[in-house]
Amino acid sequence: MFSRKIETALNQQVNAELYSSYLYLSMSAYFSEINLAGCAHWMRLQAQEELSHALKIYDCINERGGRAELSGIEAPPQKWESPTAVFKEVLLHEQKVTGLINQLVDLAISEKDHATNNFLQWFVAEQVEEEASANEVLQKMQLAAREGGLFILDQELAKRVLTPAA
Repeated sequence: MFSRKIETALNQQVNAELYSSYLYLSMSAYFSEINLAGCAHWMRLQAQEELSHALKIYDCINERGGRAELSGIEAPPQKWESPTAVFKEVLLHEQKVTGLINQLVDLAISEKDHATNNFLQWFVAEQVEEEASANEVLQKMQLAAREGGLFILDQELAKRVLTPAA
């Protein structure tokens, strides 16, 4: 069992992860609309990954005797000015999520909740990967835009496969 403060914060993170999934699904729809199937595929898998993160935290709350409480999810944007603008937003969003995870770790440490701190370390490592992945695609997209290779990048993104969380 953990404190009500930790339980509330974890529930807020479930909501944040669900929003991330919702955001990436909206981005997938945008890419589908402009016929970039590879980008749409990459975003759809990203949406599934974020949903798995939400469920991982949801399960933790329930396993530790808490109550998972779902709240409303804000509507994500529907349009972007360009594919590159989408990936800029992805990187900024992942940096924001990293901050949220870091705040959770800080709270777990201040509450002396070692089990939650241990649980959150997976997310700390995951956010390093998430930011690196978003930055890599953004850098390639910016290069492709300058060099005219957007469609080559789109084909590469179409090859992404979902790697479920451990």
